[in-house]
Amino acid sequence: MKNVLCATLLLVLPFSTAYSQENNTSKKLSTQKSAALPAHLTTRIQWEQFPQPKYKNEDLKEKNRAAILRVYADETGNVTKANVQESTGLKHLDDILIQAVRASKVKPHIEQDNAVATIGFQTFNLRFIEEDEVQCAYAFNSKNWLAQKSENKTSFQYRTQPQILLKASDLKGHNRSVTFSFKVNKHGDVKKVKIKKGSGVYDLDQKVIQAISKAKIDVPRKYWIYKKTNLKDEIQFKQDGCV
Repeated sequence: MKNVLCATLLLVLPFSTAYSQENNTSKKLSTQKSAALPAHLTTRIQWEQFPQPKYKNEDLKEKNRAAILRVYADETGNVTKANVQESTGLKHLDDILIQAVRASKVKPHIEQDNAVATIGFQTFNLRFIEEDEVQCAYAFNSKNWLAQKSENKTSFQYRTQPQILLKASDLKGHNRSVTFSFKVNKHGDVKKVKIKKGSGVYDLDQKVIQAISKAKIDVPRKYWIYKKTNLKDEIQFKQDGCV
């Protein structure tokens, strides 16, 4: 009887030991997977909320100005630090740009299913407006929005017209167009906006992304039932088309 009990104990112990080792290994692997990853370095930051510096003509001292800022954002997209890489030549104007960047939000970068911090650069081109230059703004008159207003059939509908902050000077002297795609969740929130064909002006493309990211979309029910789909739209900006 004692021999039987000893044999039974010998059989059980290896399995218990193996189980304990497996649990310990799982815990170690889990800890390693959640460890912080190095920051994502980029020359072009993707913004959820693009910086909107508030400056006046007199802040530019009668000439166009440009600057490059180095931006640091944490894994949630909050800007933690911004400093001047190339100055406008005017400290008070540099401070305005830094303040605008700190108030904005970066789109988190995903690596290995984890959001990581971002370090990158943002260029600003600030244009001096002559007193006799006509100021105007553009509406978000995309291809789908115009078809929707005309009550034509569309693959999706905007609940309200997206809002965009854009002036004639943002076109840099040329007509521009932007083609973009995006996804929508069941609540109508826009997700994963991508530029399919850019305008050639990075800041303009970012303003389009910001406008569509805040939009609300209605999609026919069949898309939710049968497949996940990328929605697509296009918007054109003509130099003589602002109001």
